[in-house]
Amino acid sequence: MSEKWDRRFLRLAEHISTWSKDPSTQCASVIVDNNKRIVSVGFNGFPAGTNDAPEIYANREQKYRRVIHAEKNAILFAKQDLTGYTIYVWPMPPCSQCMAAIIQSGIKRVVSKKCTDEQLARWGDNMHEACLMAIEADLKYDLI
Repeated sequence: MSEKWDRRFLRLAEHISTWSKDPSTQCASVIVDNNKRIVSVGFNGFPAGTNDAPEIYANREQKYRRVIHAEKNAILFAKQDLTGYTIYVWPMPPCSQCMAAIIQSGIKRVVSKKCTDEQLARWGDNMHEACLMAIEADLKYDLI
């Protein structure tokens, strides 16, 4: 896919991230097939039908136990074979658990924004592990 399309889908993920109720980190993913068709989107949040009150988001421990990351939500919402597709992730690269789900789903390319120094300081080890997994799985990984 061209850089123009990559930037378009990343901007869409950025927009979708605003749908998240998480006050500290709003994330989103867009999954696209090989014909540039959007097959699924996801943003970080709690499972459907569960309490998503602001006070639960404010309690980090409780939030982390409940939250489904944007990448996993997009994969779950797709309800189809994702083999060979691309996932766009905003505002940072996937964590190791999301990368595991991406690899397992058959997605073959990840596009994300480059990390900020703050993101690297906070989640660098986890993101490094995700990168190692992507290399091992021969997954194309583009940071723009």
